[in-house]
Amino acid sequence: MTKLDLLVIAAHPDDAEISVGGTLARLVARGAQVGVLDITRGELGSRGTRSDRDAEAAAATALLGLAWRGNLDLPDGRVEASVAAREELARHLRRLAPDVVLAHSEDDPHPDHVAAGRLAREAWYLSGLRRLAEQDGGAPARRPGRLARFMSHKRFEPTIVVDITDFWSQKVAAVQAYGSQLRPEDPDDDGRHFLYRADILERMETKARAWGEAIGVRYGEPLRCEEPLGSADPLLRLLVR
Repeated sequence: MTKLDLLVIAAHPDDAEISVGGTLARLVARGAQVGVLDITRGELGSRGTRSDRDAEAAAATALLGLAWRGNLDLPDGRVEASVAAREELARHLRRLAPDVVLAHSEDDPHPDHVAAGRLAREAWYLSGLRRLAEQDGGAPARRPGRLARFMSHKRFEPTIVVDITDFWSQKVAAVQAYGSQLRPEDPDDDGRHFLYRADILERMETKARAWGEAIGVRYGEPLRCEEPLGSADPLLRLLVR
């Protein structure tokens, strides 16, 4: 299995692209091995079907040039940080051996985002336990060097904002691959099922422009770390390589 530099853990197909698609494109362009692990297949989404989302995720993966993509197959809308789920996620972390993990903030209105963020934190810790790894019989214990959070619905004060100006069009194309999520399903579909009833692409650009302006560029994506970043931090090494 491919050894990754960075893995995004996202609740639903399209969450990674919407929140950090530009960062992923930037890292891939610089030669990084980047992957996405979706927690669910988004089958409870108000638009599209499970097969739609699978095909769209495959198209977005190709557009971003990801080295790996997988799915934990937990039930959409019912994600829980259960013992079984966190140990399966820890197993993926040991096998894929990413140096950096990006995950949802645990402060978010969507319960799946909260649960996915908690799962990422707990699995990150468990992946470094030697005896658990030995009991599993797979890859040896290895904990990623950095766990950082990406922004979904709720604003936070970031530790770092990534300049994605040169990769904005690639990010937009990856999100547009999820056509089922962008098109009304019927005349009565006015987006009321979305939080804030906001157009996905419009809201995405508003956020990227705001965070880009904060660092003096056109488009930016915010990330938050819960501990200070040292000069040799693996996240910083990836971003400046």
